Amino acid sequence: MRILVVCTGNVCRSPLGELLLRRYLERTSILVESAGTRGLPGHMIDPSSGRLLAGVGIDSDSFRSRRLTKDMTEPTDLILCFERGQRRDIVALAPSVVRRTFVLTEFAAMCGFCADRGMVKGLTISERILSVVGQAPLIRAHIDRYEDISDPYGRDFEYFEQAADETNQAIRTMLLSMRLPDRDGSDIMIQL
Repeated sequence: MRILVVCTGNVCRSPLGELLLRRYLERTSILVESAGTRGLPGHMIDPSSGRLLAGVGIDSDSFRSRRLTKDMTEPTDLILCFERGQRRDIVALAPSVVRRTFVLTEFAAMCGFCADRGMVKGLTISERILSVVGQAPLIRAHIDRYEDISDPYGRDFEYFEQAADETNQAIRTMLLSMRLPDRDGSDIMIQL
């Protein structure tokens, strides 16, 4: 499975999303990458995003930004972005990905909705994520509210902290919704 995380410049939010997802999914076969709709090719991660990642033990020194291309979208199974406008830009660039492109907070809400109703299917985390992607056209109307994650670029550190917290919360909601019940009824994380 391939997940692509997309923001505008690929220096603040999408690197956070990519590197956090990679950490959470490091024992799986899922490949996570990122890009920006107006990416600044070859730029380092914003120092504030890098500082936040370093605070949780994630090294971002080798990260370099990329500009989103249609070719990057084709092999993906799931595209996560941070704003409704980015979703429109992604779909305008590559219309064939419309059914697998979501705002991160929207997809997290969909995962929670499906988990609460026993609609998540599959034995691996990849299968379970894809089951939500496949049901999205049916459940999208049931997801009332979700917020964009604001761009902290050029702003004070507190805005980076807020974006990182919202990103991490959405990712955790998404992944915790993919848990399988253990034989005794308790939850366990899926092992691949």
